[in-house]
Amino acid sequence: MAFRMKSVKLLNREAKQEYFGESPSVFVGHYGYPRVNIGFLNVEEYTEQDDPLKWSAKNKQIPEIVDLRTQLVNSNFQQHVKSFSDRLVGMSQEVGMASTPAEMELKLSKKPRFATVFNQDAQPHGPSVRLERARLTSNVKVDTRVEKVVDDVDLKSAPALMRLYKKGFDEHFLRKLFSVGNLGVKVQRKLVPTRWSITTVDDTLGKELIKDIKDFSEGDCRVYIGGYLGNYYVVLFFDDLWSYELFEGYLPLLHRHGADAWDTDYENYLGRTEYATNTVGGYYAARLSILEKLKTRKQQAAVLALRFVTTEYSAPLGVWVVREAVRKAMNAAPLVFPDRDAMKRYVIDYCRKRFGFDVTSTIEQESRLLKNIKMQTRLSSFL
Repeated sequence: MAFRMKSVKLLNREAKQEYFGESPSVFVGHYGYPRVNIGFLNVEEYTEQDDPLKWSAKNKQIPEIVDLRTQLVNSNFQQHVKSFSDRLVGMSQEVGMASTPAEMELKLSKKPRFATVFNQDAQPHGPSVRLERARLTSNVKVDTRVEKVVDDVDLKSAPALMRLYKKGFDEHFLRKLFSVGNLGVKVQRKLVPTRWSITTVDDTLGKELIKDIKDFSEGDCRVYIGGYLGNYYVVLFFDDLWSYELFEGYLPLLHRHGADAWDTDYENYLGRTEYATNTVGGYYAARLSILEKLKTRKQQAAVLALRFVTTEYSAPLGVWVVREAVRKAMNAAPLVFPDRDAMKRYVIDYCRKRFGFDVTSTIEQESRLLKNIKMQTRLSSFL
């Protein structure tokens, strides 16, 4: 990426060991747990370096996103996940609550050398440098609704997350709030590594939404298609009770190895009892975006999602890409079908033409969701 290399050279030329900056977020590592590295992600001047929902809305592409994230210095210190008496941990909790990036003065152990650090599931960031000293240089701006939930030390984390989510706080903000130990019953609060907190928030919000959509009637047969940054989704809504299955694959491997290259996870009406080990964080991120659509439509459905990852996705940017790619699909005009067979025929034909891949066996033989639908006896058959 020539654009990023030029920016990195400029950053290294202007890098400082001691400076005033703005911190939009905190990165909590997982290595060495329960003693982990806690880092203020900061930049001298904040210009949307930590706003994936805005990136998606503006349709920003990979080089620009990587360039933005590379500017963030991870100025870190080490602490136990339960040590809230530490001054720097307290500061990290304030940053996690903030409505706008916190203004800080920082001194690092050395001048940062800029390069992009990629993390599984989480967004990339710039160099990691040990923090020597930090202080907030102005009062952190906190929404009173957030402050009220954080101050409620008897409120469990799941209802706390859902209360703020229903008030319009997005999952990216909620992840920051949860990761720095600001939510939950007081004696149970602790720092949560960033990569774990992302999936926890997606899963928690999803489970709460599932409770709601189970009260809705079954919808019709429809397909949503869309994507972002080389991640494309074909999502089938079947006229049935809630269940969900995700197939995902890297398109070059699908072409080479066929259906064996799919990763897949599934849940029936009763939900999962184990972590989705095959599709990991993407499973919960895609499910959340799908459930948001069902909640808006006030209907439930059996949902089969097919994810095609193409070579366009040239750098791992984090699981937020999945969430936003599915949202773009959910916001597209749906294709509505008279019955399930017509919908399946369309999807098979579409995937063959669009991706050069035959999903016939995936839909007709490998899908646990569709096998269960076929086995179920519908109430309407007795009428």
